[in-house]
Amino acid sequence: MSAMFTPALPKLVPGSTAVVIGAGGLGSYATQFALNGGAIPVCVVSSPEKAAICRRMGAELIIDRAADGYRFWADEHNQDPKEWKRLGSRIRELTGGDDPDIVFEHPGRETFGASVFVARRGGTIVTCASTSGFLHQYDNRYLWMNLKRIIGSHFANYREAWEANRLIAKGKIHPTLSRVYSLADTGQAAYDVHRNLHQGKVGVLCLAPEEGLGVRDTEFRDRHLGDINRFRGV
Repeated sequence: MSAMFTPALPKLVPGSTAVVIGAGGLGSYATQFALNGGAIPVCVVSSPEKAAICRRMGAELIIDRAADGYRFWADEHNQDPKEWKRLGSRIRELTGGDDPDIVFEHPGRETFGASVFVARRGGTIVTCASTSGFLHQYDNRYLWMNLKRIIGSHFANYREAWEANRLIAKGKIHPTLSRVYSLADTGQAAYDVHRNLHQGKVGVLCLAPEEGLGVRDTEFRDRHLGDINRFRGV
């Protein structure tokens, strides 16, 4: 009977806790959506620069895993559960004792075991990429015995895309573009992304001869220019 029990899928609701692993890049959108939905994001980043960006977005709970020396893998083949527990303790310290309802993560192999561990009982781990490796490993006891779920997400359906774009059109969610390359420098753009030398997202000018073209409401855009450019030059 208990083996067939399926918990309700947790939703991002006001007051829920969402841990964002890799909040400085792709996770910056997850951070913004959490803030706009009234949830409490806990941003896990890899540098002081990315921590500063998260604070500028309005996130207050930050973990710099590089500064705190987290090493989720003891060696090439073995993970270190003590480090999972240390991360979980740090999250509870920041949230006043709460484990995360949702863990949003895209690094993949490097962090996935920790992500599964720290999610609360009945919580959800959302994976949308694997920038550190596609072969994810985790201890299934912490998933199956605690009724957690792993959700794979690859963009959205039409309705979800429309809703997301609506928030951008209202100035609630902002793009995280940090640098724009010319078409001739496409190879360099791909190299920088591959080597994780960028912050946020990068763009390539294709048919447009320069940036800023196609803006219809310049007054509206100017009001949000500081937020739009918060990733620039980092």
